[in-house]
Amino acid sequence: MAEVTSAEFSKWRRIFFPIHSYELKKVIPMSLIFFFILFNYSCLRNIKDALVVTGPGSDAEVIPFLKGFCVMPSAIVFMLLYAKASDLLSNERLFYATLSPFILFFGAFAFFIYPNLSVLHPSLETVRSWQAAAPQFLKWPLAIVGIWSYALFYILAEIWGSAILSLSFWQFANQVTKTSEAKRVYAFFGLMAQLALLFSGWLGEKFSVVADTPLPGVDPWQVSLNWLMGIVVCSGVMTMLIYRWIYCYVLPDKRFYDKPELPGVSKKKKKAPFWQSLKDIFMSPYLLLIAALIICYGIGINLTEGLWKKQLGQYCKNPNAYNTYMSRYTFWTGICSIIMMIVGGNILRAFHWFTAAAITPAITLIFGSLFFIFVLFKGSLSGILGTIGLTPLFAAVLLGTAVLIIAKSTKYALFDLTKEMAYIPLDEEMKVKGKAVVEVVGGRLGKAGGAWIQAAMLALIPGATYFVIAPYVFGIFILICSVWLFSVKKLSVRIEQARSVSGEVSA
Repeated sequence: MAEVTSAEFSKWRRIFFPIHSYELKKVIPMSLIFFFILFNYSCLRNIKDALVVTGPGSDAEVIPFLKGFCVMPSAIVFMLLYAKASDLLSNERLFYATLSPFILFFGAFAFFIYPNLSVLHPSLETVRSWQAAAPQFLKWPLAIVGIWSYALFYILAEIWGSAILSLSFWQFANQVTKTSEAKRVYAFFGLMAQLALLFSGWLGEKFSVVADTPLPGVDPWQVSLNWLMGIVVCSGVMTMLIYRWIYCYVLPDKRFYDKPELPGVSKKKKKAPFWQSLKDIFMSPYLLLIAALIICYGIGINLTEGLWKKQLGQYCKNPNAYNTYMSRYTFWTGICSIIMMIVGGNILRAFHWFTAAAITPAITLIFGSLFFIFVLFKGSLSGILGTIGLTPLFAAVLLGTAVLIIAKSTKYALFDLTKEMAYIPLDEEMKVKGKAVVEVVGGRLGKAGGAWIQAAMLALIPGATYFVIAPYVFGIFILICSVWLFSVKKLSVRIEQARSVSGEVSA
């Protein structure tokens, strides 16, 4: 497909719907896949936090230990298995093999694991006796042991974002989309996908409210889990069915995919050994710069979210209340993301890649700094806040919510799309294995990096809480955002060079 010029669309269609009618056969099912994957991601993200923050003997302080010492090693194991499977399976079968274990576990958690927690988990008294006899730095790891099934849910929900959303979907999209199409189509994918945030937020709140009035003797959180995990399983099955339909009815059409082989046929060419590919990847300045963007985003958001979730956990005392608030947060993130998608799509078409890519770190730095400053000085603002009917705690929760909604809606609208566009000039080997390393390991390293920083402070400083370590975290946050902006500038130079070599028009 040739690149679309502004003359091919009317003014308003160019802003809201820059897609040809014949392209809908490809764009609509791709958008639906993105919708279902992001819907599941949003539901799982809310539930995993509600489980571990409000779990017996747990609190928000367990999150850095989970991310740094449980999720990160699991992501590395996943990456190794994925790279090996990519040599053995066609891309289509690889997608199914990646998705299926997640769907099976989440269904099993709601209907088999959670109803039997009294048998599977140690008692709260047992965990507290362990903590009393152990050194301080083991307090929160032992709390994780006490809620091990929640921790496993948390780990798989976290990896879903990297493995299914960032890796599997975007790898497929990059394989079947040209750079000239990406300017129009990727923004539309993102716009459609934000509907998933609205839907997941609405459903999460709806089922939490329904669970508030259960039958006598029925656990209200069990009711919420049954509904939400049942929908997650159905959504995963629909994702695989639509994926199969694209292979059967879309990709054979030369208008949509004109490479010699479909990206799902068995691999015939002998691949380089994985460790050699890994070495080549880490020797690539181009991929390392993409990894730097992902890592800096992960650390910056993780540092901000940790402090916010601590306060939210104090405000919402039970899992249904926590999930209700998170569902509302998700809904409004979807609203803002849709607005930003419309704005971001036009920024992508009107400005250079650097301009679009630099907006997210700049906004994160500015608004994140405001949140940290407010939390550090909120005690002195209690009188002023009282005159408008707000407590310092609730005001901090609201401000943190607003900051994260702004940062994440900008991330969905601009950061994700500009990052994916950066992969397109790479060869097929780097798009598969390089993206696996950068997205799964790099993405997890970003979150784990922030988690390690916070976990070290919580473990080593006597009596440390999120509020005690907040000044030190703020300083690191400013440093990380500065490195992020520098990496964006360096990568923009590399992208222009790659496009010059390939003969493409500069974006």
